[in-house]
Amino acid sequence: MPERYTDNITILETNIDDSTGEMLGYVLERLFKAGAKDAFYTSIYMKKNRPAYKLTIICDDSLKETMEDIVFEETTAIGIRCRTERRTCLTRTFEEIDTPYGPVRVKCVYTKKGPRMYPEYDCVREIAQRFNVPLYEVYAEIKSKRTI
Repeated sequence: MPERYTDNITILETNIDDSTGEMLGYVLERLFKAGAKDAFYTSIYMKKNRPAYKLTIICDDSLKETMEDIVFEETTAIGIRCRTERRTCLTRTFEEIDTPYGPVRVKCVYTKKGPRMYPEYDCVREIAQRFNVPLYEVYAEIKSKRTI
C-alpha cells in the first residue's frame, strides 16, 4: 500500500466580526455535517482594530456551493474568498481493536517508517463516560494494544 497520495482541495475563507460564539459554533456543526473536511476559526483584527474571526473551510470542490450557502445563510459574511490547493496526505484506513472496554475504532496511517495508530476521539470519549474512567486511561489502554 502506498504511504501517501495527492489530491486537490478547495479552501474557502471569510472574515466575521459581528457574531456570537454560539452562532459560530453552530456554523461549524453545519459545515461538518454537510461534508467539510475541516473548518476552523482564526482570531484576527479588522479595520478600526475590531476583533474578528477568519473562517476557513476545507472541502472537495463539489461541495463549494453547499459550503458557501451555509456561510451566507448562517453568518453576516457578504463575500467568500476561494482557492484550490494541492495537498499530500498519508494513506489511512479505519480498524477496530479489542480492549477491556470493548471494540475501539482507530485510524491507521502509513509512513515510510511504518504504520501509526490513532484512536477516534468520539469513541474514546464515549467509553470514558460509559465506564466512568478518565479519558487518559482509555487512551493508555488503546496505546498498549497497538497491533497494526
